[in-house]
Amino acid sequence: MTWSSSEQAAIRQDIFAWLERQEVEYGGYEFTRDFLRTGYSYNGQTIALMDRQNGIWNPRGFDATLSITKTLRTQYADDVDGAVQKYSYERLPDRPLLSGRNLKLRVAAVLGEPLILFQEILPTLYLPRYPIYIVSDDPEAGYVQVVLDESMRLFNDPLELTAQQRQYAERVVKVRLHQKSFRSRVLHAYEAKCAVCTLAHPELLDAAHITFDSHANSTTAVNNGLSLCKIHHSAYDRRIIGIDGNYMVHVREDVLAEVDGPMLQYGLQAMAGRILHVPRRVQERPDSQRLHDRFTAFTA
Repeated sequence: MTWSSSEQAAIRQDIFAWLERQEVEYGGYEFTRDFLRTGYSYNGQTIALMDRQNGIWNPRGFDATLSITKTLRTQYADDVDGAVQKYSYERLPDRPLLSGRNLKLRVAAVLGEPLILFQEILPTLYLPRYPIYIVSDDPEAGYVQVVLDESMRLFNDPLELTAQQRQYAERVVKVRLHQKSFRSRVLHAYEAKCAVCTLAHPELLDAAHITFDSHANSTTAVNNGLSLCKIHHSAYDRRIIGIDGNYMVHVREDVLAEVDGPMLQYGLQAMAGRILHVPRRVQERPDSQRLHDRFTAFTA
């Protein structure tokens, strides 16, 4: 099958819309490789979104690369959430760099095609970031550089940012880019259950920061997160409920004294005295000191 240029452009946009629908429908942002290879179709024809094993994926009939993949093995700690990331050419024994899959990656750079970055955030689970764009191609060094947010393309040179642009890029990373990976890691640690009420509907769960994301000493580590349903997330942020350093849930006194319908009675008041549902792995459990500091503000 050979797709025309206009068909390829339409397919790329349809893929982005399809990925967004999957996120909304299933309440999760990460997918298995098998699902990404078999789940999408266009006009009745299945189109894989990533390669079986390799990082650069050029579907049959496409003039340019569709997606690139970073695994836990190949990504580096300092670029996982960077607004601009390097991506290496495929390197094969006895093959020149400017051959094979790398050629269509370079075509994507020349044409400014929107791509997908599949980032492995947990073993065999991939978080899609899209659309991403190649802003630099260095064939001698053998890598491209990509921006993970479309707004970064508006800068004259995303690789040489002014101080103000750098501040914006840092906000992009913090607000737009790390939230999905943080949510995925937290919800998996909590087995997709609310830590307070154990509701097990991922589409109704958030990853709440214990130390607010805006604080200087906040972190994206799982132990600074709580898997909370939307009502308990809002109640936690608005100091209607508090959680002490021993993982016990407290409900504000004036709320306990209220008389209202079943949501107040069973959704909030009945949570008082409950012990959190926490991850099995000790290192992923809520940081007791962070909980204590947050609880101090609650009691005040």
